Amino acid sequence: MLRLSELKLPLDHSGEDLDRAVCERLQIEPSELVRYAVVRRGNDARRKSAIKLVYAIDATVSDEPSVLARNAGDPHVRPSPDTSYRFPVMAPADWNGPRPVVIGAGPCGLLAALILAQMGLKPIIIERGKAVRERTKDTWALWRRSVLTPESNVQFGEGGAGTFSDGKLYSRIKDPRHLGRKVLVEFVKAGAPDDILTEAHPHIGTFRLVTMVMSIRETIERLGGEYRFQTRVEDFEVEERDGERRITGLHLSGGAFLPARHVVVAVGHSARDTFHVLHDRGVHIEAKPFAIGVRIEHPQSWIDKARYGAFAGNDILGAAAYALSHQAKSTGRTVYSFCMCPGGRVVAATSEEGRVVTNGMSQYSRAEFNANSGLVVDIDPSRDYPGGPLAGIAFQRKWESLAFTAGGADYKAPGQKLSDVLAGRPSSGDFGAVVPSYQPGVKLTDLAQCLPDYVLQSFREALPVFGRQVPGYDHPDVILTGVETRTSSPIRMRRGADFQSINTRGLYPAGEGAGYAGGILSAAVDGIKVAEALAMDLLRGGDAATPGAVGPSTVGPSAVGEA
Repeated sequence: MLRLSELKLPLDHSGEDLDRAVCERLQIEPSELVRYAVVRRGNDARRKSAIKLVYAIDATVSDEPSVLARNAGDPHVRPSPDTSYRFPVMAPADWNGPRPVVIGAGPCGLLAALILAQMGLKPIIIERGKAVRERTKDTWALWRRSVLTPESNVQFGEGGAGTFSDGKLYSRIKDPRHLGRKVLVEFVKAGAPDDILTEAHPHIGTFRLVTMVMSIRETIERLGGEYRFQTRVEDFEVEERDGERRITGLHLSGGAFLPARHVVVAVGHSARDTFHVLHDRGVHIEAKPFAIGVRIEHPQSWIDKARYGAFAGNDILGAAAYALSHQAKSTGRTVYSFCMCPGGRVVAATSEEGRVVTNGMSQYSRAEFNANSGLVVDIDPSRDYPGGPLAGIAFQRKWESLAFTAGGADYKAPGQKLSDVLAGRPSSGDFGAVVPSYQPGVKLTDLAQCLPDYVLQSFREALPVFGRQVPGYDHPDVILTGVETRTSSPIRMRRGADFQSINTRGLYPAGEGAGYAGGILSAAVDGIKVAEALAMDLLRGGDAATPGAVGPSTVGPSAVGEA
């Protein structure tokens, strides 16, 4: 096949228009085009009066060599890349060797466990939270009744933090092996809409993520995997012999001990107690930069109008998104939008009592009234939270606790109108043109009570700039709700080229919590990489891999994933 990229057509084009455009780009007659398929579709809205749809196409032609020669000077006509996924090793059919353990059932842990199961290694998945259906009930209890369950919430439980998000499935990571494609294919098998395979900025939405997570669990269990819910890893057994440290087992809640020599640590960015235990056991951890700020809300119709002009509300374009960034001269810090959720809501995302944390969420339809996004400022351990590898955790907790107090100490969130943020005065009275979506509610106050001065100073410089880029962005009634502290993990567990901890063999730090991902897709891709590395190490150390294992899996329909 041939891959055509950057094929642009008007928003209202017909199917025949696309047929014709493919032939014209390839410089062929229609009779020479055997078939084609859309690989990716996005849009170019830089000219709001003439929005274009932008396609990548895979086409089969009758004489590929001559078409390639004819288009040798066109960088947008090339042989299609091979995106099929191949397992690097497979366990023998009668494998009964040591079972790998995956700690955490978020996107990273799920894909790590799925790949291990598809390779025949029957992983054990340890999840401190509940199965996703029960977890959903606990999460809604916080949103509706201000009742927090510390082990079952937006952060903890089957599916991880990504379950209560917009379900965004795009990333800027380098992916030369097309592992992201493998993730998307597995998600479609599990019930995600087919369009995630072709949309340039695919998303799923919370309700569909819940059923998908359950389907992936069923697949893992069918392939021999085992889940242990409401089980927390309380300690790690580390043995040192001949100058080498190695993981040998896990102490679990309830007093059980699980022998384990191959452990994926995919705990997410909020497993603060686990970070402390790992640090106490001598696992190499270092502080890393992250960002803090607020959630900012606008009516979705304002963003649609600003981005799409007269085409606002178009069914093909859907709810508009934005990505903004500004280098604040007054503070030397970058202010940027983060995790933008079109047509969604701001949600309570704390996992600890007496603290307030915000996050964003959308359903697949993206049909709710407001758009929201993180509006955050970069911070760095060297200047903002010196004090050792875990100092970022204390830094996050400080501002989350202050936000809890500023919001009224009942899990309401502190909020402030944009005009008052710019003027440096508290907000009070009615909300005005923008009604916040956060539940259990927003208390208008002064965000200076729960954010560092440099964050608010950076906002005051950036917001008018963003208002010029997206008209209406700096409307006086826009609501900023605090605090957004868990943009990424405050630590990194350093690992080597073999994906193992640099000082503890058999321990595989993975995903967002370990500092190697940011979002559903990148975390899932990291889970695949870690699973592959673990399987190769385990099978080299024990029984040999199945001869001819390099190639598509043969362990059942659910394991065959094109990627």
